[in-house]
Amino acid sequence: MSSDDDRQDAPDGADSLDRRSFIGAAATIVAGAVAARHGILRGSDTPQAPGRAPQIPAFALDELTIDDLQGRLRSGADTSRSLVQQYLARIDALDQRGPAINAVIELNPDSLTIAAQLDDERKAGRVRGPLHGIPVLIKDNIDTADKMRTTAGSLALADNIAARDAFVADRLRAAGAIILGKTNLSEWANFRSSHSSSGWSGRGGQTRNPYALDRSPSGSSSGSGSAAASCYCAGAIGTETDGSVTSPSAASGLVGIKPTVGLVSRSGIIPISHSQDTAGPMARTVRDVAILLSAIAGVDPRDAATNAAGTRAVRDYTASLDKNGLRGARIGVARKRFTGYSPQTDKLFGEALDLMKRQGATIVDPADIATAGQTDDSETNVLFYEFKSDLNAYLGRLAPNVAVHSLADVIAFNVKNASQELKYFGQELMLQSQKKGPLTEKKYLDDLAKNRRLMGARGIDATIAKYKLDAIVAPTQGPAWLIDLVNGDAGGGGSFTAPAAVAGYPHITVPMGLVRGLPVGLSFVGGAWTEPTLLKLAYAFEQTAPARRRPTFAPTAEIGDTRRSS
Repeated sequence: MSSDDDRQDAPDGADSLDRRSFIGAAATIVAGAVAARHGILRGSDTPQAPGRAPQIPAFALDELTIDDLQGRLRSGADTSRSLVQQYLARIDALDQRGPAINAVIELNPDSLTIAAQLDDERKAGRVRGPLHGIPVLIKDNIDTADKMRTTAGSLALADNIAARDAFVADRLRAAGAIILGKTNLSEWANFRSSHSSSGWSGRGGQTRNPYALDRSPSGSSSGSGSAAASCYCAGAIGTETDGSVTSPSAASGLVGIKPTVGLVSRSGIIPISHSQDTAGPMARTVRDVAILLSAIAGVDPRDAATNAAGTRAVRDYTASLDKNGLRGARIGVARKRFTGYSPQTDKLFGEALDLMKRQGATIVDPADIATAGQTDDSETNVLFYEFKSDLNAYLGRLAPNVAVHSLADVIAFNVKNASQELKYFGQELMLQSQKKGPLTEKKYLDDLAKNRRLMGARGIDATIAKYKLDAIVAPTQGPAWLIDLVNGDAGGGGSFTAPAAVAGYPHITVPMGLVRGLPVGLSFVGGAWTEPTLLKLAYAFEQTAPARRRPTFAPTAEIGDTRRSS
C-alpha cells in the first residue's frame, strides 16, 4: 500500500472566476477524469524538456493554510463551493496544461454537491471542526464508496469501485473534509519493479516535481506530494510502507508524517505490508498536518493494529504545537549512513542543528542508530511475504467485474497488457512475492522478529535510551533525482526512512531548505506513539526558520555557478 520500499543505500564512502471560465475549466477536468476512470493514459510520460518556465496564473488561495481557508469561510469571502471551484481551476491550469504536473488521476464528480451541502450545514450553525468544507486529495490506493475508482494506478483495477469507504476516507468525510479527487502514484505503491520510476503508473502516466519538472516527485505518494506542493488542495493523504509519505514530502517542500503503525487504520487501503503500512498526511505546514492527523487517527474494528490507538491516539494533535518546543529538548544526530552523500544537504543540516541549539535544544552529535542497515534484506523478505498475503486478501473481496482477484491474476494481466503496463519496467518484485509461501513459514517469522528487534528495541529505542533523547534527526534524503524511464530511480542518497518504517515508529519531515532550487527535508524520528513530541519539535523548528518556498515549476534544477552551495 503505502510506500514504495523506495529507500536508497548511501553511496560508497557515505555510510549508507467568473462562472463561464470555471465551467470551461471544469468541463476539461471532468473529461480527463472520465478518461482516467476508463484507464486511458492522461499525462505524458516524457519528462519536461529544459526550456522556459511556464507561465503560472495568479491564484487567490496560493499557500493558504487550513486556518486561512476557515477564516475565509467564516468571513464569507468564500464558500466551500467556491473553494472547490478555485482548486478545480488550479488543477485545470497546471495538471494537464502549463507545467503538466500530472498529479491528479481522477476528480470527484460530486465535489461541488458535497461542498454545497457543507455550506448549508455552516449556514445552519453546524461546523464539524477545522476541516469543515476544506478540499483535500487522497492517494489512489484508498477506497472511496462513490463514483471514483480505486486502482493503485493499475489498469487491472480500472473497474474497481469500492463498496465501502476506507476508514481514512470515512473519517475525513465525517470531519467535513471534501475529497476533491485522487492522486497519481507509483503503481502498486512502487512494489512492482526494482527499476521503476517513482510517480509512474500505467493508468496515470508520470507525475512531475513542481520544483523542477524533469526531477522525480519521489516516493509512491508522488501525486499527493506534487498536488499539495502545487496548491491543488489544502492538504493530501499519502500512504507509506518505507518512505512514501516522508520521501515525496521532502522532495516537494512539504511537511509529512508517517504515524506509528496502528494509529491510523489501513482498512480499505490497497496493501503491501500489514507490519509496516500506514496512511499519513502531507501538507504545507506542521499545523495543517496535525489537523489532518487528528481527523484520521483512531480505533477501527476492521484493523486490529489500531486497538492500541484507543488509549494512545490524541484527540487534537494541534494541542502539542509549541513555538518554544525545542527549549530543553535533547536531539540526537544520526550521522552514520545518513549524512556524507551530499555536501549541500549536509550544510543545510548543520545550519538546522545550529538553529535548534540556539532555540534551547541540546544536540547530541553523533547519536547513531547502531543497527541501521542491518535489516535491509530481512525487510525486503518480509514485504515479499506480506504483499502476496495481504494483496490476495484485498483483491479476493473485489466485485466479480474487476479483472483481477489475486496477485497471480495481476501478474498475468500485466503480461497480457505489456504494451501499456510493462513498457518501461517489469514486475520482478511481484514475481518474487508470488513465489513466497504462507505467513507461517519460519523464514518469514524469523525475519519479522529480526526487523522489530533490530530497528525497534535495539535500534531506535536503544538509541533514545542511551542518549536520553526526545528525538533522532537526520536529513530525510538528498535532492530529487532526474526522472529516468530507461534506468529507473537513481535515488537521492542516504534516505533516513527505513529505521522508523521497519520499527513501525513515527517519522515527520519538515522543509529544511533548497539545494539548487530543490527542497530537502529534516526528519524527526521517535519511539512508538511519540507523535505529539515530534510534532512539537518540528513545529518549533518550522516557526523559527520557515524553510518552505513555493514551487517555481522550473524546467530543470538551478544548475549554474558551481560555487553556490545552496
